[in-house]
Amino acid sequence: MIPIHHIFIVVFIIGAIVLLYVSWHMKTQQSVRKNMVRMSQVEDEATMENPRPLLDPGIMFVETTDNVELKPLAMCSVESTARQNPNKTIYFFMKGFNGNLSQYPKPKYRLIPLLSSVKNVVLLPLNPTKLFEETPLKFWYQKVIPENEKFWLHVFADGCRLALLWKYGGIYLDSDIISMQSMPFGNFTCAQLSNSISNGAMGFYHKQHPFLWNCMKDFVANYNGYIWGQQGPKLITRVLKRWCQMDKVSAFIGKECNGISLWIIDRFYAVPCPAWEKYFVPWKKKDIERIFSASYGAHIWNFMNSSKKKKV
Repeated sequence: MIPIHHIFIVVFIIGAIVLLYVSWHMKTQQSVRKNMVRMSQVEDEATMENPRPLLDPGIMFVETTDNVELKPLAMCSVESTARQNPNKTIYFFMKGFNGNLSQYPKPKYRLIPLLSSVKNVVLLPLNPTKLFEETPLKFWYQKVIPENEKFWLHVFADGCRLALLWKYGGIYLDSDIISMQSMPFGNFTCAQLSNSISNGAMGFYHKQHPFLWNCMKDFVANYNGYIWGQQGPKLITRVLKRWCQMDKVSAFIGKECNGISLWIIDRFYAVPCPAWEKYFVPWKKKDIERIFSASYGAHIWNFMNSSKKKKV
């Protein structure tokens, strides 16, 4: 026969577990409701007809397709950035999102309910017509025929990030960058190779920075939708060379010129594009710590690996 005090101990432990679970569940629901209210307040200012809320500088992601159910990599990118930067607001602009959270319930939808539960993530609709108003990209967007573009979604995203940074300020990150530590606000671009500057991670703390206006003018003046990266890394490289009056990118990596810092390659591109397959082989912990010691994030090169079958 089991001693009575043993029974009391078991009952006490079970009761404590139940109370802890109930407490955790209530706190989680309160956090979700609180965040939903905060998001609704921002979205009231940012409907599809008027997507220009009064945003404080934060970290921005963009989804230029009509999808609202994205791949796990994009979700991981946004969530990791939110967790590594708890004191910054993470804005996720989505072309397919209408601004009404109640129309995306679980279990039919996963991404929007999941990200809306993260306290510093704000989901916003992306209306390109309104976004490009009062920028050099306005008439380009009115005339371009997406069906005739070879890399339309990428070119479209290139334009959106420039206009968003121009209008709101903050930091832009590609949605295949996994954040590894908090990153500072500032005016920066980042080298991805010794001769090339990325547009996948850029920061301009104050809105309407003239460098971004120059980028949008170059976007239109030198537009060629058939050349990969022409409106992306090649554009940033062209414009920064003129801004800094330099011939070689490598001479300015890790330095500042005319108020813009050119961050070292390892900040986001410790594994360069030609070596993207390294992400899908076993790593030793000491190698991870060594290679990513100076990194704010790891760019996974989704465009390169999306058509490949990976085994991890």
